Amino acid sequence: MNVNSRNTVRKLVSSGKMSNPVAQKNDKKVVHVKWTFLSNHGHVLICLAEDQDVVLREVAARVGITERAVQNIVRDLEAIGAIRIEREGRRNHYVVNRDLNMRHPIESHRQVGDLLDFVLGRQ
Repeated sequence: MNVNSRNTVRKLVSSGKMSNPVAQKNDKKVVHVKWTFLSNHGHVLICLAEDQDVVLREVAARVGITERAVQNIVRDLEAIGAIRIEREGRRNHYVVNRDLNMRHPIESHRQVGDLLDFVLGRQ
């Protein structure tokens, strides 16, 4: 870990945005990295698939990011055709395109619906 990375981690820990990544165990330092297997884009997509009438403020709270970040992600997902936004009165309804192929070459042989079924436990 370089000096800039350590300073960034210290700032995040001191601001409360990250738990302390270094723990003592048997007189050795154990580094805990805070990351997930899915990106925020994946998390937002899962939230929209789970509840198509969800308010973006609720998505932000569930994913752990700002509402502005969720809005940007929703725009990204709409731009690639992963979701369609339908206006219903004063609210939005989100329709997920389950037939869209995943974007990365490693998983491009699978569809968005496959990921959603796996994560949401649907068959």
